[in-house]
Amino acid sequence: MSLERDDVETPRQMSEQPAEPELKPVAEYIGELVAKAKRASGKLASLSTAVKNRALLAMAQALEAKTDELLAANQHDLDAFGSSPEKKAMADRLRLTEKRIAEMASGIREVAKLPDPLGMMPAMWTRPNGMQVGRVRVPIGVIGIIYESRPNVTADSAALCLKSGNVCVLRGGSEAIHSNRAIAVILSEAAEEAGVPVGAITFVDRPDRELVPVLLKQDRCIDLIIPRGGESLMKLIAEHATIPVVKHDAGVCHIYVDVSADQAMAEAICVNAKAQRPSTCNAMETLLIHQSIARTLLPKLAAGLLSAKVEIRGCPKTCQLVPEAKPASDQDYGKEFLDLVLAVKIVKNMDEAMEHIAQYGSRHTEAIITSDYGRSMRFLKEVDASAVLVNASTRLNDGYQFGLGAEIGISTSRIHARGPMGLEELTCFKFVVLGSGQLRE
Repeated sequence: MSLERDDVETPRQMSEQPAEPELKPVAEYIGELVAKAKRASGKLASLSTAVKNRALLAMAQALEAKTDELLAANQHDLDAFGSSPEKKAMADRLRLTEKRIAEMASGIREVAKLPDPLGMMPAMWTRPNGMQVGRVRVPIGVIGIIYESRPNVTADSAALCLKSGNVCVLRGGSEAIHSNRAIAVILSEAAEEAGVPVGAITFVDRPDRELVPVLLKQDRCIDLIIPRGGESLMKLIAEHATIPVVKHDAGVCHIYVDVSADQAMAEAICVNAKAQRPSTCNAMETLLIHQSIARTLLPKLAAGLLSAKVEIRGCPKTCQLVPEAKPASDQDYGKEFLDLVLAVKIVKNMDEAMEHIAQYGSRHTEAIITSDYGRSMRFLKEVDASAVLVNASTRLNDGYQFGLGAEIGISTSRIHARGPMGLEELTCFKFVVLGSGQLRE
């Protein structure tokens, strides 16, 4: 087949093609971006619930309508990321499927159904001078979300921030730049067509690593930073942030199987907690078993884990009972594997289990399986974590599962919010006063 002359670029034509536009300096680029977000903040805070809900439904519909476009963008990221075995867990967090896109859309619709927290006034009281005082929920303002790998965070964050009246500035990881960009463009266009101000969903469209320290110092325009990522990201934020931070930190989650546990229940819960989706922060990373039931429970439980392709790394007693187990190193306890790998330890009693959790846990999610009410209540009271569960999988520590709608993250901080952050956690209070001429004497 021959080519027509018009199909071939001559050297002259090639030289006349426009050059790539020069990128703005980092400080200028970020400054313009956050200034646009700040301008949108006041307008978004005053939007009616009806407009916000209409926008959310339009955003969900747009995601579903452009599923093929999203999958193509995601494949670009997956191809660039690679498929080596050590990247398997991260690749799973990065991957979009038709089901995951449908879940993102469903999550946005769930947020639209939730009550609008803005304007809620939990209480109002009257002072002796007749003055009425109350507290009302208002948006935080502009929230910067810095995250890695999981593109669904883009949709969840945009939806929750919009419903709670907050502008979001989204900065995803470079490994998901095409996926995040596609999602952000689809969501922002749909929202703006529905009446949301331009800039309410702001996406940092450049993957340059040097952008993050600059973004973390924009305290004149950004009111809160929510990071979701690994140890290196948390360290970077600790070193550079001049903005308040609510951490979504590592998930080193434990399940302790007590002496009185229903063994069939323990098997089902533990396999689910580890193998249902091991790359998530609420997956079980360490299993602790009371020594009195280890001989009867562990071989059957290990068989279920092994059939789910979980690699078991155990203490010496575990290795005796489970020949397929590998000896655990000291580093395996307290490690967030984010993969089909599980550390197992047989403990003398509940006290030893709780001591182990206190030493190695990340205060994310901890669980006990027991039929003893007193022990369960003691575990709930004494174990320090954002969520503590009795007879349930750690995978249930999730905003959607708790009835909050989608979540913006699971906070391991103690100040302002702890656990799954839904709509109410994205608001703060201001005092309102109704007077009739009162003066301070």
